[in-house]
Amino acid sequence: MASNHQTINSAEDPFDSLLHLETQFYTEGYNQGAADGVLAGRTEGRQLGLEKGYQKFLEAGRLYGRALVWANRLPNRSSSPPSKSLPASSEPVVPTETETEKKDLPPLSKNPRLEKHITTLYALVETESLSMENTDEAVNDFDDRIKRGQGKAKIIERMVGEKASGGEEAETASKGVTV
Repeated sequence: MASNHQTINSAEDPFDSLLHLETQFYTEGYNQGAADGVLAGRTEGRQLGLEKGYQKFLEAGRLYGRALVWANRLPNRSSSPPSKSLPASSEPVVPTETETEKKDLPPLSKNPRLEKHITTLYALVETESLSMENTDEAVNDFDDRIKRGQGKAKIIERMVGEKASGGEEAETASKGVTV
């Protein structure tokens, strides 16, 4: 009869649900937090990915542009502009704005090592050969090529006698951009 009395009390016990109230609220809070975290994580992850991608491609574009400028300054690739002959009229010729603003960069010295470094830099940061895939292997390859390109750019800067580029300034400016 004692066992019969316990089943009646537990079935009719109005405080039984209160004993499990903490567990119930914990489970509900955990499930709600996990759902909110998934949504917030995707949003924040996307923003972080866009920001980091922008910074990486900004650096790649900067290196690519510098490689193009250096390649066009090599002595065997530069071409002298055609000489202008004076007109037969006696009036002086006033140069236009574009003619006065146009200044050519001086050609680089003929150096096979310098040419090899410039060619290697161009090959490392060439946009057509950089992978745009979002896999670990492709991202690591991209990062490796950019780091090697930065090293080549420093070598070329020293060989040419240029000061360090504004890469740090561009990186600082891109960090302030909100996407």
